[in-house]
Amino acid sequence: MSDPVDLTNCDREPIHIPGSVQPHAILLVLEEPALSILQATANAPERLGLDLEGLLQMDLPELISAQDMDYLRKQILTKDLEASPHYLPPLQVGPAGQSFEVLVHRYQGVLIMELETWTDQASMVQDEVYVSLKHTLSHLQSSTSVVEFCQRAAEHVKRFTGFDRIMVYRFADDASGHIIAEARRDDLESYLGMHYPASDIPKQARKLFVRSQLRLNPDVRYQAVALLPRLRPDNGEPLDMSYCVSRSMSPIHAEYLQNMGVTASMSISIVVGEELWGLFACHHYSPRYVAHSTRMACEFLAHMLSLQVGSKENEEQHEYMLRLQQEHRVLADAMILQPEFYHTLIHSRGETLAGIEAEGSALLYNDMVHLRGRTPDATAVRALAIRLAESQEQAVWSTDHLGGHYPEWQPAAATASGLLAARLSRQAPAYLMWFRREETQTRNWAGDPTKPVETGPHGDRLTPRKSFELWQQEVRGRSRPWLNCETEAARALRQTILETEVRRAEHLTRLNAELDERNRQLDSFAYVASHDLKEPLRGISNFSNFILEDCGAQLDEQGINYLRTMMRLTERMETLLDSLLYYSRLSRAELQTYRVDMNAVVQDALEMVVARVQESQVEITVAKDLPPTFGDADRLGEVFANLLSNAIKYNDKKPPQIEIGWQPATLTHAAIYFVRDNGIGIAAEHKTLVFQIFKRLHGREEYGGGVGAGLTIVRKIIERHGGRMWLESAPGQGTTFYFTLEQDPATP
Repeated sequence: MSDPVDLTNCDREPIHIPGSVQPHAILLVLEEPALSILQATANAPERLGLDLEGLLQMDLPELISAQDMDYLRKQILTKDLEASPHYLPPLQVGPAGQSFEVLVHRYQGVLIMELETWTDQASMVQDEVYVSLKHTLSHLQSSTSVVEFCQRAAEHVKRFTGFDRIMVYRFADDASGHIIAEARRDDLESYLGMHYPASDIPKQARKLFVRSQLRLNPDVRYQAVALLPRLRPDNGEPLDMSYCVSRSMSPIHAEYLQNMGVTASMSISIVVGEELWGLFACHHYSPRYVAHSTRMACEFLAHMLSLQVGSKENEEQHEYMLRLQQEHRVLADAMILQPEFYHTLIHSRGETLAGIEAEGSALLYNDMVHLRGRTPDATAVRALAIRLAESQEQAVWSTDHLGGHYPEWQPAAATASGLLAARLSRQAPAYLMWFRREETQTRNWAGDPTKPVETGPHGDRLTPRKSFELWQQEVRGRSRPWLNCETEAARALRQTILETEVRRAEHLTRLNAELDERNRQLDSFAYVASHDLKEPLRGISNFSNFILEDCGAQLDEQGINYLRTMMRLTERMETLLDSLLYYSRLSRAELQTYRVDMNAVVQDALEMVVARVQESQVEITVAKDLPPTFGDADRLGEVFANLLSNAIKYNDKKPPQIEIGWQPATLTHAAIYFVRDNGIGIAAEHKTLVFQIFKRLHGREEYGGGVGAGLTIVRKIIERHGGRMWLESAPGQGTTFYFTLEQDPATP
């Protein structure tokens, strides 16, 4: 079944392997080092006065003079000709010694030679233009803007080549073309300002424009000349003609030009970096051949333009770029002095972050959203961050048509048609964002770009459109485009933030290492102290008891009271030492970790406190299907038992109520478990004190007594499981203790 006919048909056309050339050229495929002729175009025998069979058995030295062959071997073939056509002086080729303009290049293991000749001298451009190049370049240098620069360049190319119309296209992000400069014959209508849809130049043609900067079609009405044999004899593949200047045109492109009334064309690519920035499109309304000397000058000019365009754009943005750099330096200096970088950004001056011109900006970090200016709300910003994290690989990404990439954002075009986003983390959706509002535009198209597809004479391929009349479109959902300097400013700010965070992380790592060492020393001290003190304490208690039993009759009542007080104090001290010893052992003992059923852990904990439950008649609700985790089941049971005991103990309601539940994991945290009660609650100023060892918020005998170590032990267990513990509470209304555990390693 054939592929459906749509605009992608043009993108699939194999224009780099047409297997033919334009008739003004002969193409020879040569195998080095003997320069044996592997393939030749069908017009070669007649032009050179040889039969095809004989030609394909010859070597190149048999076709040109010994002097020219010596020049070729010494001056040309020793150069790097890989994927780069090299212009040669005219050569006499064949028995008759016919003169040709010659290009030669190497590609995919063969030497490719193109021999060009143009018999119609009246339609041939052969001016010596090198003399005027210096003046041309000097003239271009004085241009103050990219548009002026391109306009002057178009006028000079027209002067060099004599083409009827020279247009300078600039390509947009969506690959559509916009004519920003034009030089034309006076009697022709202007195309200046017109837009052309991306489908007018298919993707593979754009790639060839980047590879080869100049392309000439002297007469688009030509009959293609086949390359023989059809496949390369050395590998059985079609010849890749990506760098052949005389390569046969796509029939679709030839028809497209004829629909415009164009007979001859030449294109000169403007490549900035490795991207196709724009194109000089040269049109003539009768056949026109441009000789090598003029083409070389145009190609040199194209190289100069490619270098100058980027520089001119930077000049246009120079003052704004300086302001952005100054703003960046201020932020970078301030970030070093702050414990967290986002404090600097949140409190920085200006209407948006980092001085980048936009209607609004946002910082999403640590699951918090900070908005400035006119932006979508925080919920929408979170959703957008998740969408970007899922779909965009680039660290810095921008668009002037957010709704085009994400249709769900089309209704928000008034606020966010343009987005510049810099990602701050790969583990969580953390972003810097700038938003631009919609700017409605009227765009002039050369013909209706939305016209339905029609099939034509080239099989199932598309027929190029025939109408190039003005077609106006109101463009909605787009913002002012982002400038390169703005993208670079976002990139620089992201880099500074990451470097700042890395330095801070290194500092924290050092502090944590020191803290771990001190904690180990304290744990060791607590263990030794609590362990070694227990024995003499037990001796004091025992001897006090012996004195009471053996000598009580000899003591008065005050002496007996002294001894009994001494025994109570030793008992309390022993309880404190037991708690301290257990706490220190928690730090030293290895956890027995494995996959744990939290539902079973909670049931075990309920059995541990069953007596308290029955005594208090507390109502306990346990959520179904608590998610499993990875940890030490005994220690986790201890956590629930402690929290249950506290929830029962510190409760003045009738009946006491306790809820054990959980919240599902998100992108930013693991599953959260909680124990909630309707008890006496905890004042805000005491929320951290309850986790300190031996800190009690009530009298020693109130709420059943205790030494104040339970919550400290619970938090220690949670931290040893890589988790975090916190609470929410209101006095008189109850308390909820939350905790997380380290992610189960079996979780994908």
